[in-house]
Amino acid sequence: MSQAPFGRRLLRVTSTDELGAYRVLRVADPHGPKPRAGQFAMLAAAEHWGGGREQRPYLPRAFSIARHSGGEAHFLLEDVGPGTKRLCELEAGDRLWALGPLGRGFTAPPEDLRAILVGGGVGIAPLAILQDAIAAPVTVLLGFRDRAHAQGATLLDSARVATDDGSVGHRGLVTELLASEIERDPCAVVYACGPAGMLEGVRALCARTGTPAQLALEAGMACGFGACFGCAVPRRGGGYLRVCLDGPVFDAGELERIDEHAGLSEVGQPV
Repeated sequence: MSQAPFGRRLLRVTSTDELGAYRVLRVADPHGPKPRAGQFAMLAAAEHWGGGREQRPYLPRAFSIARHSGGEAHFLLEDVGPGTKRLCELEAGDRLWALGPLGRGFTAPPEDLRAILVGGGVGIAPLAILQDAIAAPVTVLLGFRDRAHAQGATLLDSARVATDDGSVGHRGLVTELLASEIERDPCAVVYACGPAGMLEGVRALCARTGTPAQLALEAGMACGFGACFGCAVPRRGGGYLRVCLDGPVFDAGELERIDEHAGLSEVGQPV
């Protein structure tokens, strides 16, 4: 597993891309460790971050690494609160603090199983770098609220899309597309990231059909190192797991259930 250097790094934004309701933040990180798909970084703007009413965020925000190539890291953002708003305001040349890669990432699929990638909202981010890392063709299923958010699907190749309002692709839940895929060909392993309701649907479906699955969870985080226990989730059989340290990627069989995390305040990547 890639390990972050002890201490955050001051990095510079190289460019930003608009993807409908989302923004892709590209950051130069030539000396940082190469991340595994599913790992994340703690981000904070270098200026105007914390210290009063006009600089409310203060704590860094956690985001999955959506892509990493040529010494550049990509992050998928949506403006849904003070922290994400400030990060979305960054432009080329601005600086930000980054700590990462952190956490446990995805493991590669066995050769005899096809990979199905299932994402929802900003949870599509770690699936992009995962698709880059898997040499074999994969099935990509993504769910969004509406057309503006569905533009995020261009982050991945050859994605089938479901939208809540039916404005793009299948009208309904992305788990409905997943159920059809598993019924068509059950020799598969599922990789998923997204909101808690979607992940619980994936977990329950895979448990019912005996399909192996790896789930990247979203949770509010303060440290990213497992010290604060603010991101604990129930473990099957009792006890708790820390999303930042034991995850964010878990084998579905490790989890008792997936609930909306009490610490989730703005976005979930794993945030």
